[in-house]
Amino acid sequence: MLHSLLLLCFFSASSQSIDKIINATEVARIEKILSADDMQGRKTFTPGIDKAAEFIAAEFAKSKLAFWGDNKNYFQDIVLVKTKMTEISGLLDAEILSSSNVVVNTSAADLQIQSLAGYETVVVKKEDDFSKLIYPLTQSQKNLLVLVDTAHANLFKRIQWITGRDKFASAFTQIFILTATVNPASCKLQVKNNITEQKLKNVLGFIPGKTKKDEYIIFAGHYDHLGIGKPDKTGDSIYNGANDDAAGTTAVLMLAKYFSQLKNNERSLIFVAFTAEEIGGYGSRYFSKQLNPDKVMAMFNIEMIGTESQWGTNSAYITGYEKTDMGKILQANLVNSKFHFEPDPYPKQNLFYRSDNATLAALGVPAHTISTAKMEQPPNNEPNYHKLSDDITTLDMGNMAEIIKAIALSSKTIVSGKDTPTRVEQEK
Repeated sequence: MLHSLLLLCFFSASSQSIDKIINATEVARIEKILSADDMQGRKTFTPGIDKAAEFIAAEFAKSKLAFWGDNKNYFQDIVLVKTKMTEISGLLDAEILSSSNVVVNTSAADLQIQSLAGYETVVVKKEDDFSKLIYPLTQSQKNLLVLVDTAHANLFKRIQWITGRDKFASAFTQIFILTATVNPASCKLQVKNNITEQKLKNVLGFIPGKTKKDEYIIFAGHYDHLGIGKPDKTGDSIYNGANDDAAGTTAVLMLAKYFSQLKNNERSLIFVAFTAEEIGGYGSRYFSKQLNPDKVMAMFNIEMIGTESQWGTNSAYITGYEKTDMGKILQANLVNSKFHFEPDPYPKQNLFYRSDNATLAALGVPAHTISTAKMEQPPNNEPNYHKLSDDITTLDMGNMAEIIKAIALSSKTIVSGKDTPTRVEQEK
């Protein structure tokens, strides 16, 4: 009985304190700015997303967050490259190589291959699952010569589509050849490409831990959206992305302000607004490569929390709930509160691998997405998801504030170092 009373008193005192920082008024202020028409839908590679990044950085500065690592500001610069092949010629033994049977995944403008030295040979056989094998090979950190059986001729052009997308610059090259040859003696290849660069940026703030500085907790959401499209009947053409994911970004800013004022985190806290989630998760993929995953104790990825969950107010779900005990830790910290976390009710949608938590989760980090979005098939899904109607008028600011407060309070034993969630079992 005494224990319950003490917990009740704690939540009452915590609630009074946290309400001054995280409240519906402040949530609405940030949400209104991020989802305003002048942000132009925050599409990657547009002035609108740059304006949003500047606003997020200014909010981090107001909260007096430190810069991350060796950064001189709150931006983590990312360079993507796109290659377009202009010339190709060569021989695989006596077989003539051309654009009809070769795809080269490279960041080099000029590529000259005179021998097989330095290249590991991979054979994709007739009976192999083409789709399962090819994508990982395009992401390889090795120089590869990939010999694809001619039985996959109808699928071979998919490689060109995959490798022709924006990508991170890499020192490695993968050469895909459609051929019946499985053990070539020689390969000579000359390739010329046009290379274009495009720049993106994550926005990061940092609060160093008191006693566990090398153990990191991440609070994240993506700030990009879909931009400007074809006008609807009302003349509206801007995808404001108020819920997706200005809502998650708002939460990150609120949590940064809260923990900055609290000043009691034993572990180091990273607050990050990811770019380019909508076009391939480039922001979170790049960010993940800069960290030692063994030092990341937990990641809270926050996506679409602006509407009620299927359980109503004061509730949210956690994707991949069963993969670690992080959800149980969070709920235990909310004993005697009115808020409750639930397991992801939409397992068929594979949401655990569809957001910015996925890259770190694949490395074993207990990285989960917290959301309220109804992600069933129509007509029971979010009515404004990826639509022009996803604007601030469709959101519940009071409920958003309660969700953000619940994340703050439920994370306290992880932030303090008392609890460490179990790791995600890595796929073999």
